[in-house]
Amino acid sequence: MITALDLTDRALAERLLAIQHAAYAVEAELIGFDGIPPLQEDLAGLMASTEHWLGRYDGQTLVGAVAYELEPGVVEISRLIVDPVHARRGHGRALLDHLDKLEPRPVSRVSTGSLNAPAMNLYASRGYRVRSRLEVAPGVEITQFERS
Repeated sequence: MITALDLTDRALAERLLAIQHAAYAVEAELIGFDGIPPLQEDLAGLMASTEHWLGRYDGQTLVGAVAYELEPGVVEISRLIVDPVHARRGHGRALLDHLDKLEPRPVSRVSTGSLNAPAMNLYASRGYRVRSRLEVAPGVEITQFERS
């Protein structure tokens, strides 16, 4: 099941933060950089998020989420996280598919660490094209994707 998340619910926000930290810890290992902003975020920061959030549940357990922002004609995916315990089971793809149906826009954008092969492959398989690459720290590059 996929549903909108209310981050004013403290218990939900705590679970989401745990997933976020675990997911971004995996990415940090893949790209060799632990300065990823969501990895450093605390509960207050997450609960103050102005992004829209969708959560994926396996039974009663939140296993992943996607955060996004809307601009005229554009959906900007700011975070896609899956609990590493539940990874590689299609949860990320299901979240992206649901977002496409819920918020259809002519343009969709997302970024990920260039050395994060699973994420790079996921976005490429969904029709995203490399828009640019940006060095965010010495030796650390992110790839910005766009689909239109």
